[in-house]
Amino acid sequence: MSDNKLKILIDEKTLVMRIKELADDINKFYGTDDELTIVCVLKGAVMFFCELAKYLKMPIRMEFVGLSSYGEAKKSSGKVSALNLSLPPLEGKNVLVVEDIMDTGLTLNFLLDFMRSNCRAKDVKLAVMFDKKCARKYPLAPDFCAFDVDDKFIVGFGLDYSELYRNLPFIGYYE
Repeated sequence: MSDNKLKILIDEKTLVMRIKELADDINKFYGTDDELTIVCVLKGAVMFFCELAKYLKMPIRMEFVGLSSYGEAKKSSGKVSALNLSLPPLEGKNVLVVEDIMDTGLTLNFLLDFMRSNCRAKDVKLAVMFDKKCARKYPLAPDFCAFDVDDKFIVGFGLDYSELYRNLPFIGYYE
């Protein structure tokens, strides 16, 4: 992929402003008194996760899991690799899973099933930076979503192509 063909889909200012609005929605939903455990799906969601966490008003605990269904391809492999699913006890806690993009739903279906059956959290909700509904293969929908995206392969702000472009402060795509 050549950088000179990269087009900006969402600039940095718009991205940060929308994440602040999403945090406001989450603050209204959970309130500011009860603790919330936010779980980042590494690596792609880390920048979204950190930006979102800055604007959450309730006490939060940060946890991280490692899952992959892409490897170095532009499309899901159809298999989830659980790289790290170690979490502290979450029984009776409110949990918000934070993911970069929801496309087929394979990875998130796997993770949410795992959390509901093994962690016995009080409540598990899902926040995604991007919802690519056109690719959905599982009957899932995010509880909180910053942006809908069509069938573009996007990079930046944590999203990668072959582990590159995660550091871009904007969302880009190739035509």
